[in-house]
Amino acid sequence: MKVANRREAILDAVHRGISDLGSLCEKFGVSEATARRDLQVLQQEGRLLRTYGGAVANRIQHEPEESLESRQSHHHVAKAEIARQAARLVSEDDTIFIDAGTTAQFLAREISADSKASIFTNNLLAVQVFAARNMSVSLLGGDLRAGSMSVFGPLADLSLERLTFDKVFTSADGVDAELGLCEGSAEQAWFKEKVFRRARELVVLATAEKLSRRSQMYWTPLNRSWTLVTDAPPQHHQLQPFMNHVLIQVVAGQAPVGGG
Repeated sequence: MKVANRREAILDAVHRGISDLGSLCEKFGVSEATARRDLQVLQQEGRLLRTYGGAVANRIQHEPEESLESRQSHHHVAKAEIARQAARLVSEDDTIFIDAGTTAQFLAREISADSKASIFTNNLLAVQVFAARNMSVSLLGGDLRAGSMSVFGPLADLSLERLTFDKVFTSADGVDAELGLCEGSAEQAWFKEKVFRRARELVVLATAEKLSRRSQMYWTPLNRSWTLVTDAPPQHHQLQPFMNHVLIQVVAGQAPVGGG
């Protein structure tokens, strides 16, 4: 087993309650020195806490939701690269939905002004991009969420009941291979789940620092096949859980690198 894969497996075992050093050595067929080294690396990454004779899972810290102004000012190069890769997934005859988020705003900039795709969104940042280029777009109605400049709520839910999509492009505060997408509010998480039910294909846009991030308490599970588009290089250790997952196709850099 590769070192990165073994460490992910050890972390999963610790989360499942296998916490003493001897049990970890027996389960993974490694020496105590190797197990200690793996636990030390995982602790340095903030993913678990070492104890005498073993380790315990790190308590998930729920962070305050990042402001829209802060999100708009960070990771421009990464978001632009992700948007370019995601735009290549849009076919001329697609009906697509672009979800809330600043990375999705970058995607709106990458979709050709001559595109024949039918575009729906709840993202007011994306609407501004399309309007400035005289592109046709359908905006879902609903309640304004100023923190993301998007709309949610009963009216948006009602609109979804009349629609289906070939592809949905979404992002989140954090992306976990097992838990799904974490969000700052239950409303956002529930809206995403409803959108995903109406989609044939699901594409998640995530910059490298969001991979395996569990910063919020509200989750949208991803119990289906989906594609992750990220700026993280293929060798990035946080990509391993996604690349090894049977339901996930990973696009990193210029080409698919895993999944399936």
